[in-house]
Amino acid sequence: MKHISSRENPLYKELKHLASSSQARRKAGRTLLDGVHLCEVYLRHVGAPSLCVVSEDSISHPEVAALAEKCQTMRVQCIALPSALHVALSQVEHGIGLLFVIDTPRNNVPRRLTQAAVLLDNLQDPGNLGSILRSAAAAGINDIYCGKGTAFAWSPKVLRAGMGAHFLLNIFENVELPVVLQDAAIPVLATSSHAVQRIYDVDLREPVAWLFGHEGQGVSEALLELATRQVAIPHVGDVESLNVAASAAICFFEQVRQKSV
Repeated sequence: MKHISSRENPLYKELKHLASSSQARRKAGRTLLDGVHLCEVYLRHVGAPSLCVVSEDSISHPEVAALAEKCQTMRVQCIALPSALHVALSQVEHGIGLLFVIDTPRNNVPRRLTQAAVLLDNLQDPGNLGSILRSAAAAGINDIYCGKGTAFAWSPKVLRAGMGAHFLLNIFENVELPVVLQDAAIPVLATSSHAVQRIYDVDLREPVAWLFGHEGQGVSEALLELATRQVAIPHVGDVESLNVAASAAICFFEQVRQKSV
């Protein structure tokens, strides 16, 4: 394992850039996985990362040592950093000192929407996005279409919230959602607090595409007009609407429930 101790080291500067800049991550087509769980899931479902980065303080940690050793058997370069340098790369407070550098997938958008999917219109919050990805994977929905303006799905914050769901999904970014909706071969259901039809009254046993929007404004009017129908999630408390990630989970698992009846 190679040890790097200088902040001026070119490789460390590259890592710092990836850790601190979304633009750098997009341009390089790479991102960082932070912590044992994400790294372990990546090895299990995807394979070898581009680089393994370990804190010198964590080299003897059993889980870190095992994952680093596995990387080395896969001929992945492993480097060790002093704690102060490693902490500067991590966004996890009091985390275990392990990072993977991975290449972010660049999936081509399918020509036509033909199978169950989630469409996200200008979703801003990384935590919400990660939670939706996690719920979609748990509900067996594989395709995620992130419209223009939606948070970068492969940012460290979204990855942490997704808890490894990314590696089970096909994620398409910077998608022209109007084009996808206009030629969709399956129903597109948009959630709206103003809709009359309840989600529980809709037949969800066949594939549908779920459309969710911005945390504040919801789905844009233009996309609402293109959706097959609008549905609402009824609630009895004196609140205007639900959090978008909570709404998504309710929709996904109402569909799971209907399919299992």
